[in-house]
Amino acid sequence: MHRFFIVSLALLWSAVAAYAADPTGSYTIDGTNPGGKGTYSGTVSVTKTGETYRVVWVVGGTRYIGTGIGDKNFLAVSYKSGSDTGLALYGADGGNWTGVWAYSGAQQLGAEAWKRE
Repeated sequence: MHRFFIVSLALLWSAVAAYAADPTGSYTIDGTNPGGKGTYSGTVSVTKTGETYRVVWVVGGTRYIGTGIGDKNFLAVSYKSGSDTGLALYGADGGNWTGVWAYSGAQQLGAEAWKRE
């Protein structure tokens, strides 16, 4: 019985480590616009595409598409929607991610938190 418990614990730990080590997945998001000018919520999906990630946000009916680079600790994403472009940087927070973002040419940052679905 003791051996079963140890094996089960080891398998669970491996699954948790793998889960937290990869940003791919679907998330709900909550964010704050630059300068604290309002909040928003939506969804984001992250898909591995070779050495990069495809990141697609849907916020208030607007779709933002980005290309990310990173690993289990960070994710940097450049994104575009219409004529808007920007940059976001996220850090791992367990199985979730938190970060900051800005439109191109901006002087203030927005903030965003991703919660894994």
